[in-house]
Amino acid sequence: MVNAKLLKLPMAAHQHWHEHHQIVIGVRGEAELSVDGAGAYLDTWRAYLVPTEARHDYRGNDQNHVLVINLDPLMPAVNSPAHADYERMMRVFEKPRTLQMDSRLHGLVQFAAGEFDRAPNHTTLQQHLASSILYCMADRISDGQSFTSNRNAISPDAVRRYILKNLHKKITVEDMAGEVCLSVSRFHEVFREVAGITPHQFLLQTRLDQAANLLATTTLTVSEISYRTGFSSQSALTNALRKYKGTTPSRLQVGESVA
Repeated sequence: MVNAKLLKLPMAAHQHWHEHHQIVIGVRGEAELSVDGAGAYLDTWRAYLVPTEARHDYRGNDQNHVLVINLDPLMPAVNSPAHADYERMMRVFEKPRTLQMDSRLHGLVQFAAGEFDRAPNHTTLQQHLASSILYCMADRISDGQSFTSNRNAISPDAVRRYILKNLHKKITVEDMAGEVCLSVSRFHEVFREVAGITPHQFLLQTRLDQAANLLATTTLTVSEISYRTGFSSQSALTNALRKYKGTTPSRLQVGESVA
């Protein structure tokens, strides 16, 4: 049986173990886990796989939310070699490890978390969504492409934090690559593989998202917001919003939803 819940980890470390397999997935904020003495960091692009009886402790920052999926170790898919999914599922929990999510899996997790928020008592829906996430992870593990043990693994959240910290400045792909200690060409290759878009597209998207948020929630002028979010002028911000978001600053200031 699979069950899942959306919860907030405590800020103080808490240690325990359990007799079921568990997947802990970052949804919002940041969290830290230590499983059998090995540390792991969670943001919204990472999940951690905890096999049954692995002793672990965890804590999160004040904004963290995680999606926790629990699996009964006696369910046929992980316990019966005769089951069609046994080989695939056993690989998921053969050892504790971090899974780096790609853009499609990240989107599925964020969608599922939204549905958990919308329908907190809809157990059947939650089980189906959790099972979908589990099988998508199993496929990626079988393909051998999603482990953060790869020294060149990149967290888009870490890149986003760098962008937001320097949002009013000119930021180049070289700057972002330097932040994660990769060459520009390698950074571009790995980032696109992980996030599904280029670093430049990600930078523009982050700038636009922040600008749209400021336009909708503050009384700052369009000129001031364009400066704060790194656009060269008010017209540059207006043109980018119209082209990529299908809206304008004035529409956002009166409460229109952004695309």
